[in-house]
Amino acid sequence: MAYDVVIIGGGPAGASAAIFTSKAGKKTLVIDSDQSVTRRAWIENHYGAPDISGPDLVETGKRQAAKHGAEFAKDKAVKLTAGDGVVKVDTESGASYEGKHVIVATGMFADLAEASGIRTKPGTEPRIKTVIDADPEGRTSLTNVWAAGTVAGVSMHTIITAGDGAKVAINIISELNGERYVDHDVLKQA
Repeated sequence: MAYDVVIIGGGPAGASAAIFTSKAGKKTLVIDSDQSVTRRAWIENHYGAPDISGPDLVETGKRQAAKHGAEFAKDKAVKLTAGDGVVKVDTESGASYEGKHVIVATGMFADLAEASGIRTKPGTEPRIKTVIDADPEGRTSLTNVWAAGTVAGVSMHTIITAGDGAKVAINIISELNGERYVDHDVLKQA
């Protein structure tokens, strides 16, 4: 059975996207190889989370996504193949998954995009040599494959990559629903 959304990468961009897609009721799988550069960070500039370690930020994001039903697989995606309304994701372990949409949120690593024939371009951030050539909504050159976060060319700051993951997720949810999706919860009154 295909997932609605398969997200490659469980750092700030990927986990943020998973929070939105799973909370919207979309069957979501996050494939994470646990290589997020955020795991080595100390963060003092993330709105709403002052003075937090990267590992704590990543784990908090994953817990939020799991709370809403996102599933997680510890593996590394190595190739994406689009066709017939689904995108096949092959992994290093030999497992494969299918999603109606896939979000590539692999941070500093563009090797999956290159192995899958997705159009890339030079990065502009320090130490980021290659990024995915995505449009402003996050679409890539491979049908139903989207990019979010640093690999999509946005600044590596966690607040920006998390926001970009959310933006791409909202665009996918909107496409799946056939109308613009908005998720605004209201404070419960006592």
